[in-house]
Amino acid sequence: MSFTVNLRYKGENGAATAFAKEMISSGTVEAIRNEAGNLRYEYYTSFDDPETVLLIDSWESQEAIDIHHASPMMATIASLREKYDLHMSVERFVSDEEISEKDKAFIRK
Repeated sequence: MSFTVNLRYKGENGAATAFAKEMISSGTVEAIRNEAGNLRYEYYTSFDDPETVLLIDSWESQEAIDIHHASPMMATIASLREKYDLHMSVERFVSDEEISEKDKAFIRK
């Protein structure tokens, strides 16, 4: 079972995009991707709202998330969120490892 957290960062005047770019350029994203248990850490921009950036953050266990949240890296992330005055909404999902046969009919590989 894996855990995925969708975080939507919302700012003004391109702040969310600038935040994501600084997360990448500072090496923070790469460091998170290299943490034990991280499965995915990717930013996406919204076609509907250019002031919103979506982060898809997946972990193999709750323990891996907890270790990440207790790491000094979280202070860096929090500082950048403050710097860019971002507001967040969060959705959390637990994986369903099985894809139904009906759902498979709609997946093109």
